[in-house]
Amino acid sequence: MIPVLDWNHAATDRSKFTADLGRAVRETGFFLLANAAVSEDLRGKVFVLGDAFFGQPEDAKARLSILDTPHFRGWGKPGDESLDETRPEVDSKETFNIGLDLSADDPRVLAGEPFRGVNRWPDIPGFADTMLAYYNACHVQALGLLSVMAEDLGLPRDHFDALFVDPLSAMRLLHYPAASGQQNEIGAGAHTDYGAITLLLTDGEPGLQVKPRDGDWMDVPHVAGAFVVNIGDCMMRWTNDIYVSTPHRVLPPKRRRRSVAFFCEAHPDTVVAALPGTGEPKYPPIRAADYLASRLDATYAAKEAP
Repeated sequence: MIPVLDWNHAATDRSKFTADLGRAVRETGFFLLANAAVSEDLRGKVFVLGDAFFGQPEDAKARLSILDTPHFRGWGKPGDESLDETRPEVDSKETFNIGLDLSADDPRVLAGEPFRGVNRWPDIPGFADTMLAYYNACHVQALGLLSVMAEDLGLPRDHFDALFVDPLSAMRLLHYPAASGQQNEIGAGAHTDYGAITLLLTDGEPGLQVKPRDGDWMDVPHVAGAFVVNIGDCMMRWTNDIYVSTPHRVLPPKRRRRSVAFFCEAHPDTVVAALPGTGEPKYPPIRAADYLASRLDATYAAKEAP
């Protein structure tokens, strides 16, 4: 069972909201968040402009290929990813990735730091401004959820704030074509997310499924206006496996499906180590950037494997 939590209750009944969230992230690692602090108008504009981008000819999108930059920004064509590293099938989805907005003369960009590149924008009026506004709104909402998680873990409410300044976080537009009927087709292969938490906005088209550790695949319900929120592997590691990062996948939809994911990640130099009060560490400390690199390298290498 995937619970629905109301973000308004974080202000009106913080203790109950914290308890409900704590239960959800320990059991399935998934919950639906109603009344999130991201305006409906902004959400609508993101979908409209995403449609405009994905509706372009392939050669126009290919000029922004994610494979042309080491910073994982730009367009990913169908087949560029294999999220399920255990299977030969590649994902049928196409994507567009956006990261922290940095200028070409930013010292981190000039130094060639991993994940510190410039965003790559299509020539679509309003696209960049809208996507960055959405990125920033999701970052604020994610920090709000992290403050609740800190309290749930017995830490100060602001424990994570400084650790997520200038984050590695990525926003991803996703477009899943309608199922073609080919054997073993998959929209997005079974996987767990890499980061701290993910905020996912969908258009309501079915396809997203989750596999609880003690159960079979089940559909994630759609609640109009609610975000799907889930724990990523980095947060599971951080909490010493107290919070669970649960496998999920996207089946080929009957009609095209669109969604927008915000992958909340820490600052590159944040050291991810077992949080105070979580017991004997199960994992060695690791920099957030090094952990993310290890996971992304595996994802993109999988599609090149014989």
